[in-house]
Amino acid sequence: MLARLASAAAAGATMIQIRERQFADRELLDFAREVVEAVRPHGSIVTLNERIDIALAAGAGGVHLKSNSPSVSDVRRIVPAEFLVGRSVHSVEEAVTTAAAGGCDYLLFGTVFPSASKPADHPIAGIDALERVCRSVSLPVMAIGGICVERARALARSGAAGIAAISLFAESTDIGRTVREVHDALTVSSGNV
Repeated sequence: MLARLASAAAAGATMIQIRERQFADRELLDFAREVVEAVRPHGSIVTLNERIDIALAAGAGGVHLKSNSPSVSDVRRIVPAEFLVGRSVHSVEEAVTTAAAGGCDYLLFGTVFPSASKPADHPIAGIDALERVCRSVSLPVMAIGGICVERARALARSGAAGIAAISLFAESTDIGRTVREVHDALTVSSGNV
C-alpha cells in the first residue's frame, strides 16, 4: 500500500486521504505516519477523515470532515494556520452555508455518479448539481462518487477543481498511470487539478 501511495504521489496526486475506519487508534497513527513519510518527497498532502488528533500527531497536512462533523471554526481553533480543512457537502445550500462560515479550504461534493461503494438506493446528485455547487462557491470543489478517467473531463467542465475516488485507484493495476490520466483529463478541460 505504501509503495502504491508513493507511486500515486510521484505521478502527481496532490492529496492522499486516509479513511481507514477499521483501524484502532494506535494502528491508524502508525499507518498515517508511514503514509506521510512515503509521500513527503513528492509534495503530496496527507489528510485524515475526521481524526484531527491523529492527523496532528502523525504530521499530516489536514483533516477532512464529514457533513455532520464538528464545525470548521471549531477545528480551526486547534490546528495550525497552514493545516488544510475540507468538508463533504451534498447540496448547493450546504456548500453555500459551509463556504460562508469561513475557514474551509475545499469542499468534496457527491455522490455525483452511482458508486460501487454506496448502496443501490444511495442518493445520486448528478453532474448538473455539481455544476451548481461549483458556480455557487469560490472554494475549490472536488467531485466524488462513481469517478472514472472517462468522466474526469466532464467533471472539470462542470467546474470541479479535482476528484476523489476509491475504486478508481484501488482497482488500478498501474496507479501512477491512472493518476496521470486523471490529471491530463482535468487539465485539458479547465487547467485545474
